[in-house]
Amino acid sequence: MQGPVSSLGAQILLEGIDKRFTNFMAIAGLTLEIRKGEFISLLGPSGSGKSTLLSMIAGFEQPTAGQIFIDGKNVTRVSPEKRNVGMVFQNYALFPHLTVTENIGFALKQRNVLRSEIQQRVTEALDLVQLSSLGGRFPQQLSGGQQQRVAIARAVIFNPPVLLMDEPLSALDKQLRDEMQIEIKHLHDRLGITFIYVTHDQKEALVMSDRVAVLNNGKVEQIGSPTALYDEPENQFVASFIGEANLLNVVDGGAAGPGLRIVRAGDQVLQARTGGSVSATPLCMVRPEKIRLVQAGGVTGSGVNTLPGIVREATFMGDAFRYVIDANSQRLIVKQAHRADLPGFAPGDNTILSWAINDTRLI
Repeated sequence: MQGPVSSLGAQILLEGIDKRFTNFMAIAGLTLEIRKGEFISLLGPSGSGKSTLLSMIAGFEQPTAGQIFIDGKNVTRVSPEKRNVGMVFQNYALFPHLTVTENIGFALKQRNVLRSEIQQRVTEALDLVQLSSLGGRFPQQLSGGQQQRVAIARAVIFNPPVLLMDEPLSALDKQLRDEMQIEIKHLHDRLGITFIYVTHDQKEALVMSDRVAVLNNGKVEQIGSPTALYDEPENQFVASFIGEANLLNVVDGGAAGPGLRIVRAGDQVLQARTGGSVSATPLCMVRPEKIRLVQAGGVTGSGVNTLPGIVREATFMGDAFRYVIDANSQRLIVKQAHRADLPGFAPGDNTILSWAINDTRLI
């Protein structure tokens, strides 16, 4: 069940996909290439089309228009059982009357695999998901995390080149969910097959994925690595949906150098990075954790943007303080680490917001 990414994973191409339900267009003109052996997450709010897209890759739904290819083979009208893809559902979908061993081996039994081979591969799958001692138990005797591991083992036991996962961790508590994210990522590294993971949880997508496709209203807003999406969002939706973002209304003041623009926020002049054309109504994005608060009259250093502000709210979060700041008639969020060498601020304090020009993105 192990091997290099290049030999085990499958490439998937979605070409010009439309999906209409009566009078509702769930997916509109979507084209997406998923690389062989990568871990890609489909991320978006409820109703964005991500689960519908996954169902079409699995074969449970048919596109209204467009084509789906797996390793170059057109599978648009191929039934689910003939696509050779594994699927992990949100509700686990385990058979309550079968033991863990029987649940995991079910797919092989349906394929008429010899009993001796089934036993060997079930043992390997149990080892893979760290459930070697629980093969004789029934699903109701397992925790939620253990049931999810059984569902994953069942989905990969027949060595599919693609594993589809539809919000598989949504029923788990936060601590277990965080642990399972890392386990699933490690599982992908060991198996080397193509993982396609649906989630509405931004952190989950960033932690686990090689690339993330951000969906909204049935279209891909942006696709890229987690760091690219976080640091270089291409529009307001992506900036706001991936993490928390301050979006300043600014006026474009022209080029300041290669990839840099001068902008004005009220009477303050700032500089911002840009990836291309500038909108007629540009916004300047800076992440809350990128901003440093300096006491009024303090030194901010060079290569930074600054805005004077007044603290309106201060919330202690354990590892950090979350401040709400009024600056130039705009409200900004600042997250500053809780450290002995950083000053604390209280509502009503005058302060200077300071952040690196390279942490400023014009969208």
